[in-house]
Amino acid sequence: MWEDVILAYDKMVALGVTADRFTYPSVLRACGELREVTIGRKIEQRIQRRRYGLDMFVWNALVGMYAKCGELEDARRVFDGMPMRDVVSWNTMVSTYALTGKWSKAFELLKQVPGANIVTWNAVAAGNLKAGNYDEVIRLVSQVRRCHGTGVDSVTIVIGLKACGRNRYLRAGRELHGVAVRLCFDSLECVVSSLITMYSRCRMMSSACLMFRACSIRSITIWNALLAGFSFMDLTEEAYLLFREMIGFGVYPNDVTVLTVLSLGARFGHLCHGRVLHCYILKHELDGSKLLENSLVDMYSKCREMAVAQRVFELMQFRDKHAYTSLVLGYGLQREGHVSLKLFNEMIENNIEPDHVTMVAILSACSHSGLVTQGQLLFAKMASIFGIAPRVEHFSCMVDLYCREGLLKIAQEIIDKMPFQPTAAMLATLIEACRIHGNLGIGDWAAKKLLTMRTDNPGHYRLIANMYIAAKCWPELAKVRSLMSTMELNMIPSHSLLESDYDMSPVERDDFLNQVAHGLSYDHLTDTDSSSSEEVKCSEAFGG
Repeated sequence: MWEDVILAYDKMVALGVTADRFTYPSVLRACGELREVTIGRKIEQRIQRRRYGLDMFVWNALVGMYAKCGELEDARRVFDGMPMRDVVSWNTMVSTYALTGKWSKAFELLKQVPGANIVTWNAVAAGNLKAGNYDEVIRLVSQVRRCHGTGVDSVTIVIGLKACGRNRYLRAGRELHGVAVRLCFDSLECVVSSLITMYSRCRMMSSACLMFRACSIRSITIWNALLAGFSFMDLTEEAYLLFREMIGFGVYPNDVTVLTVLSLGARFGHLCHGRVLHCYILKHELDGSKLLENSLVDMYSKCREMAVAQRVFELMQFRDKHAYTSLVLGYGLQREGHVSLKLFNEMIENNIEPDHVTMVAILSACSHSGLVTQGQLLFAKMASIFGIAPRVEHFSCMVDLYCREGLLKIAQEIIDKMPFQPTAAMLATLIEACRIHGNLGIGDWAAKKLLTMRTDNPGHYRLIANMYIAAKCWPELAKVRSLMSTMELNMIPSHSLLESDYDMSPVERDDFLNQVAHGLSYDHLTDTDSSSSEEVKCSEAFGG
């Protein structure tokens, strides 16, 4: 449609028909939508020559065109050259600065706006929300309330509630709830769903449920908001009960609904619930959604049902990197690293570029399958071939890879030379490996680093204590006990001198340590122990 506008304008010019102040705004809007800044500049030159620049509509259209094309300097040049400005002029310029992250210029201009209206303030607040400046959003909403009083609209309330939820500002959220009630916005769907989300993120599920039950008309948006709240709080059974209740009330779930519940099931490996949802998807012909297909592959992979995951994957019409990543991760958890490598190579051959999450999956698969050489090659290719700068989670995978194979010196060098501070889990992995392989030197080095972090995870101290017990380093063990006592932590395994004299195993030899060590699984672990620890590791690496 916008191309036709520009073509019609070109024909006008070719036929010698003179454009007027009603023509130019439409053509300039088309240029902005199509990002045709070159054509827009030519139109501005014609406007200046024919003296249409004095018309307010034309001026505003020029500012808007340059703003949409990302030419902020030109937009500001036109804005500053306007002999007069109206509300549209100010709103366009302020919102452009806000949406492009130029907050200082947006605020500077906002102070100059004569009688700034609520639309201007909302534009700046929305820009801050998009950029993650939640504190600034709360401050702006507070200013709006002071400056405009009852002029606050529902958009302001929604933006403020979203910021409160993200930063868990319960008190500010409750104040905005009160404002919404006073202004009779509390019955609007957008406000109700935002209130439910805010209370959920502030871990006040009782208030979120109360809002839901008090709602007279529950749209799919309201149902989804509470479902997302249960998912955020990891309340799996409550989410499934709500899903059934929704169907019982005759509300037709959409893709977002099913995706929320399915993702929750994948996170906790609830295969039975996942299968029920899969049947629902097939019955209601929702299987054409790529998001749902990806979620099914992810769910079955995390539940270790690789045959079904592979079947869903093969039936997909379009396979993206998310589907491949889920399969690579799933086969890695099953210690079928060679299958993961085959899938990864197939993905590259299909011109699907991996991202940092895919690299975590394939490196983790190499780690679980003992594929040291392949893991080293892939890690080296990250920056040189795929253009992905290694992050701390990639270094963590390499440390895990070397620790599993007893290459403790190389693991130590990675931790020592990487451009990041080592995480507590990374050091814990090395410490547990040192205990198993009897390398006290490197283990003591890692333990000292971990102790300086003063982590509040008792499992880390217990892991260090077990290493010192195995090496019979009683003075170091006493120091760990003393530090834990100071930090009011417990769970140090007890050890009897009688046991050491007779070379008996310490009390409470703990398989629990292997879970703390982020998925290390050695021969002395049972399959159940190693599988649960590996799920924890990969779950954390993929954000749930």
